[in-house]
Amino acid sequence: MPKDMISDSPADPPKQASPEYQEGELSLRLGKSVSLDLRLRVTSPGILSVGALVSSILLSTAALVAVAVREGKR
Repeated sequence: MPKDMISDSPADPPKQASPEYQEGELSLRLGKSVSLDLRLRVTSPGILSVGALVSSILLSTAALVAVAVREGKR
């Protein structure tokens, strides 16, 4: 039986395990006319995916800055 399947007893058919979510809320107000309410719900693999994407963006930005600085010294 796969890991993500759960069975209460041998006679019960296996059920799909529900994912656990991480939840967060943010309320932001700028002045009297602008406000932002944000709610986020993401799974653990989703958090890892976002972390990998942010890391790759930061790494590529660092490489671009290094090349621009090197080219600027010539």
